[in-house]
Amino acid sequence: MRSEPRGWQAEADRLANASVERGDPTGWFEELYAAGESGEVTMAWDHDDPQPLFADWTHEGDVRGAGRRALVVGCGLGAEAEHLAALGFATAAFDLSPTAIRTARSRHPDSTVDYRVADLLDPPRDWRQAFDLVVEIYTVQAVPRELRDQMVAGVCDLVASGGTLLVIQAVLEPDDDGSGPPWPLTREEIESFARHGLTKVAVEQLHLADTPSRWRAEFLR
Repeated sequence: MRSEPRGWQAEADRLANASVERGDPTGWFEELYAAGESGEVTMAWDHDDPQPLFADWTHEGDVRGAGRRALVVGCGLGAEAEHLAALGFATAAFDLSPTAIRTARSRHPDSTVDYRVADLLDPPRDWRQAFDLVVEIYTVQAVPRELRDQMVAGVCDLVASGGTLLVIQAVLEPDDDGSGPPWPLTREEIESFARHGLTKVAVEQLHLADTPSRWRAEFLR
C-alpha cells in the first residue's frame, strides 16, 4: 500500500539547505516540484486562487489589463498568472522549474498565458523593461541573501517605463535569526527595489489570518 505523501514545507527546507551547501542555491526548486509530481511529497505552493494580498490589490485598485503586458516572476503552478490574464493582461509567466511550468500548462490547457522556463538571473533579453506590470511573490525570499541584490535588480529590470512592480514577501520578524530557509526581508531590503530606477509608491506590512506578516510593496518606473 502506497504511503501518504509527506508535507512539502519540510522537504523544501531540507532540499534548500542541501542545495545551498553544494553551491547551487536555486537547484532545489525543480527537485521539490518533481517530488510533488511523483507523489513523494504534496505539491508545493498548490493553490487555485491567487495570493490574497495580490488579489486584494487588484480589486482595491480596480486593475484592468486591456492593452497592457504583465509578467509573473516564479509563477509556480500559475494561479497569479491566470488571475492577471482574466483581468485582460497579455500575460507571461516563468519559473526555473520545468516541472512547475509543465504542471501549470497541463492545469490550464486553454490558457492565454505564455508559460516559460526561465531564470531570473538570466532572463530573455526581450523581457528587459518590457512589462507594464511585474508581480513578484515569495521568489526573492526563497534564495539566500548573498544573491539578494542580483535577484532584486533582475526583477526591477523587467518593468517598463511607466510600469508597476508589485512585490509580496515575508517580513523578517525580530525572533528570526535570518539563517533560513526561507530568508524573509527587512524593511531596508523590501525598499531596496527602489534602488534600480524605480520609485516607491507604497510599502505596507500586512497580516493574513494564521500566518506571519507580509510586505506588500508597490513601485513605479
